[in-house]
Amino acid sequence: MDIKPLTLFTLLMIMTACATSSRPVIFSEQHKIGEKYMEIRLRGTIELANQKINGLKLTELSGLAWDEDEAILYAISDKGDLFHLRPSIQQNTLIALTPLSAYRLETKLTKDSEGLAILNGDNGVAGDTELVISFEGKPQIARFTPKGKRLGDYTLPSVLQNIKNYYEPNKALEAVTVHPDIGIITAPEWPFKGAVDGQHKHTLYALDGKQWTFPAYPAPNSAIVALEALEDGSLLILERAFSSVFQPVIISLRQLWLSGNHRLIAVFDSSQGWEVDNFEGLTHHRGKYFFMVSDDNENSLQRTLLCYWELII
Repeated sequence: MDIKPLTLFTLLMIMTACATSSRPVIFSEQHKIGEKYMEIRLRGTIELANQKINGLKLTELSGLAWDEDEAILYAISDKGDLFHLRPSIQQNTLIALTPLSAYRLETKLTKDSEGLAILNGDNGVAGDTELVISFEGKPQIARFTPKGKRLGDYTLPSVLQNIKNYYEPNKALEAVTVHPDIGIITAPEWPFKGAVDGQHKHTLYALDGKQWTFPAYPAPNSAIVALEALEDGSLLILERAFSSVFQPVIISLRQLWLSGNHRLIAVFDSSQGWEVDNFEGLTHHRGKYFFMVSDDNENSLQRTLLCYWELII
């Protein structure tokens, strides 16, 4: 049974109860919390305060991963800072976020950390979580503990190792996920230089060399910014299309099957009344619920938004 949109009174109560580290925001004037939009149901959006946690600034978040065993939402920043966060959810609605701790990655690659995925996060065993992080600049994928200790590197296919293959250094390994059957799957933000189809097709890469190519979302400069593998073997693809400050920002969500089929889940267009920012991180929470976060680029004109939504299948 559908949940009715929250009343104004309920929203006011939620705002009063929220911690100072976050505040609810209106994601869309046309579509309220609890309403269905395309293939999702909106479950709340909050803005995170630009504060310091253990001396590390909560800014430039580019990847998310949910740890069910520890009830922790991990977030990685472009600067190599790893944050432990705890979301507050009431009536299936995200209302606040509590920062728990923060750690600097123990690696020479202290910047350009982009994609985040998790291992052993839902096996019923406490204390064995590992995080998988992808990097731009010097393309790498490595394993870390939740406190930032580097455990080891994955060997990339040769085509991914050479930064000269990428469109530019900051368009390298933007996204990573752990597929239930294949293992690590990653993707550059933009297709390689000289790609036959230019910006019209994206390619996913497995560590054993397998590749899957599919059409980019039909908006100028649509770039892959996050991947999330689902239990059925399909992937959620988060893309961001940005051309200039004079053009709308378009965030698209699609479900892709490695057989080649795909379906559109949702499109958030800043020219259509959506409070869209630079969304770059995506992770599954529980059941059919997901988190999505924006990278504020440590820019006072941008915001760190954490969006919660339900996938309708």
